[in-house]
Amino acid sequence: MSKTGSMFLFYFSITLAIASSALYHFVAKSTPANVNFTVSLLVTYAAAFALTLLTFFFFPVENGVIAELKKLNWASIGLSFAVLGIEFGYLLMYRAGWNLGIAAVLVTVIASLILVPVAVFVFKDKISWVNIAGILVCLIGLLMLNWKR
Repeated sequence: MSKTGSMFLFYFSITLAIASSALYHFVAKSTPANVNFTVSLLVTYAAAFALTLLTFFFFPVENGVIAELKKLNWASIGLSFAVLGIEFGYLLMYRAGWNLGIAAVLVTVIASLILVPVAVFVFKDKISWVNIAGILVCLIGLLMLNWKR
């Protein structure tokens, strides 16, 4: 991949993740409170499946779908549990009255803090003193988010 293509992918990927995350929370908070969770998620995943099929036009499979399926490991099934847990968790949080901005920040920061030791010990990621200072700022931010007025 060229340097230009690599830089595009670098910025496009984070922009897509940020925009999709913001859209996700807006839509989750807008889901009618009187709809059954299962029906809502069935429609969500059916639409996601159809949209995913369309991505084959942009990311064609070179050796066939069966060959790609054989390359998969436990992570695809694990991801399905994680995604379903996230979906149910946020829908329940918003139905319980959580504030849109606070809930998303709280979950993301705490999940990130949980992942720091995983990143260091399992994936051998390196963290610097600046990263540790950022983690401390996040912890202070969590305290401030939950400060009683």
